[in-house]
Amino acid sequence: MIDAEKLVAFALVTATTSLLPGQSMMFVMGQAIWRGTRSGWAALLGMQIGYIVWWILAALGLGTLANAYPLAFRILAFAGIAYLAWLGVQAILHSFHPEQDRAKPQGRVSQHAFRDGIFIAIGNPKSLIYMLAIIPPFINPEASIAPQVAILAALALIIDLPIGALYIVAGQRLARLMERAATRRWIDRAIGTLFLLIAALVLAEYLESGL
Repeated sequence: MIDAEKLVAFALVTATTSLLPGQSMMFVMGQAIWRGTRSGWAALLGMQIGYIVWWILAALGLGTLANAYPLAFRILAFAGIAYLAWLGVQAILHSFHPEQDRAKPQGRVSQHAFRDGIFIAIGNPKSLIYMLAIIPPFINPEASIAPQVAILAALALIIDLPIGALYIVAGQRLARLMERAATRRWIDRAIGTLFLLIAALVLAEYLESGL
C-alpha cells in the first residue's frame, strides 16, 4: 500500500494545484459570484463526480500497464517525477512575469451548475493527462493498483472540497488577491520550490527502494 510519506507528498501536490485559480476552480467561483453559494457548491460537487470518470480510467490504465509492462510503469513513474520538477521550474519562471496568464472567470454561467460541473470535468482531457503524469510516482507497482488509486482519489476529493469552499466563500476578494502581481509572484515561487522538493524526495525514495 502507499506509505505515509508519499501520501503527504501527494496531498501537497494536490492542494497546491487546486489552490491555483485554474479553469475548474474559477468556474466554481464564477458560479458562486453570479448565482450564489448554492450554485458554487453544486458546481464543485458536480466536478468531483466528473473527475471520478478520469480516476477510473487512470486506475484501469495504470493497473494494466503495471501488470503487463512493469519496466514501462517505472519509466512512467520517473516521467511523472520529471513532470513535477518541470511544474516547479515553470512556476518559478512564471513568478518573474506574474501579469501573464491570469485566469478569468467565465462570462456566462448556466443555471444548471451541478450538470455543468460534471461536463466541465469530463470534457477536459487534460485531467486524464495530468493524472497519468502525477499518479505513478506515488504508486507502489508491486501492490494492487486499484486500491491505491482509490486512496489517492479519496484524498484528492477531501482536499478539493475545502479549497473549493474557499473559492466559494472568498469569491471576488480571492480573485482580486490572486491577480495582484506581488501576491502571485511569491505564491508561484513557493509552489515552484515545493514541487521541486517533492520531486526530489520522491525520486530519492524510488532510487532507495529500487522500484
